[in-house]
Amino acid sequence: MRGGKNNFVADAPLVDNLGKGFVVSGTVRKAGSCEGLGNVRVQIWASTERGGEGEASNRGSVMTAADGTYRLETSPIVPNFGQAHIHMSYDDEAFEPVFLRPLLKSREDTSIAVDFNLAPVADDAAGS
Repeated sequence: MRGGKNNFVADAPLVDNLGKGFVVSGTVRKAGSCEGLGNVRVQIWASTERGGEGEASNRGSVMTAADGTYRLETSPIVPNFGQAHIHMSYDDEAFEPVFLRPLLKSREDTSIAVDFNLAPVADDAAGS
């Protein structure tokens, strides 16, 4: 992603919600097998009606359910740099890091579904 990790903060706190009015949901799967990955941390941050994406109240993490699904409600998303979008990441040690910037179709959208396919971290010791 151009601009690097774009305000990513490691270990954002687990939250029940980041407001009301917009829902981010999806499934986290293991690349190759498409197996749902449970107990995986997904981080979400965005510019909302409550403030910019750097605001602590607009950033949080959720853990996936046993089947790999996740859901987080936020305040309505507002355009930033001309586009309504959110930021999402997976950054842990078991799988390669992933940073996404999904765009909303319109400012009036009330939800977005975003799936992750995670590739296991290569075992460097295997090549030694």
